[in-house]
Amino acid sequence: MLARWGIRLAASLIGIALGIIVSAAVLSGFSTTTTGVVEATIVFWIVHLIVNFLALRVLIRQPSLALAGLLALASTVIALIIVNVIVSDITIQGTRTYIGATLIIWIATALADMIGGRKIRERRRL
Repeated sequence: MLARWGIRLAASLIGIALGIIVSAAVLSGFSTTTTGVVEATIVFWIVHLIVNFLALRVLIRQPSLALAGLLALASTVIALIIVNVIVSDITIQGTRTYIGATLIIWIATALADMIGGRKIRERRRL
């Protein structure tokens, strides 16, 4: 069980970090430093967990797949706004940049979660 949790944690953190790095590379209104990527990844992960927990456990009783995807996008935007406020080494300017970064980070984390889930299933087979 601890190995599964570790794989999920690593996949999530790697997905967030890659999403932030790609956003900084692709979007002109998104800038960061190496320290900013590390700090933003940790803050983003914590905020994302809290927002998802509150939404899934408190607000929504029976989530559907579509609602879960929408919730993931909303929590990504909220986490980005909080990261931009808290982490001094990240600057996000403009609505288009927020939308682009949200989509990039959401896709990166979704792919990382899929890969992490696949790794967990492979370990179960062994």
